[in-house]
Amino acid sequence: MSRTSLFATGALLAAAAVACSSETPAPEPTVDWSAAEAAAGIPPEPDPTDWRAYIDALTAIDPEIVHGEEEKAVDRGRNQCSSVASTPDDDAKLVDLTQQRFSSPEHPEGFGPEKSAKILAAVRKYLCPDY
Repeated sequence: MSRTSLFATGALLAAAAVACSSETPAPEPTVDWSAAEAAAGIPPEPDPTDWRAYIDALTAIDPEIVHGEEEKAVDRGRNQCSSVASTPDDDAKLVDLTQQRFSSPEHPEGFGPEKSAKILAAVRKYLCPDY
C-alpha cells in the first residue's frame, strides 16, 4: 500500500471515529437503590416538612452541623438511621457513631457527646421515628 493510500485510509478511519463519537450517547441506566437502602435500615428521603424540621433542629443545636450543606446533613442522618436500626437500645454506641458521622470543617472530630446526643434525637424524630 502506498503512503498516500495509507494516509487516506487513516484519515477515513479518524473521520469515522469522530463521526461515531459525536453521536448522542445512550442514556445511563438509572438504578433504584430504595430496596437496598431499606434492607440496610436507611429510610427514604424525608418529605419537605420533615426535611425542613430536621434541618432547623440541627441548626438550632449548632449551625455548623449543616454548614450550608442540607443534602449532606440529610444523607448523614439517613445513614445514622441504619445504625439506629441495628442497635436501637445502645445509646452510648449510637452517640459515638453520631459524633463520628457528623463532622464539619470547623469540627473534624465531631461535635462532642452532648451535641451528638441532640443530633441523634433529631435523626430519630424526623428521619427514622419508627426505629
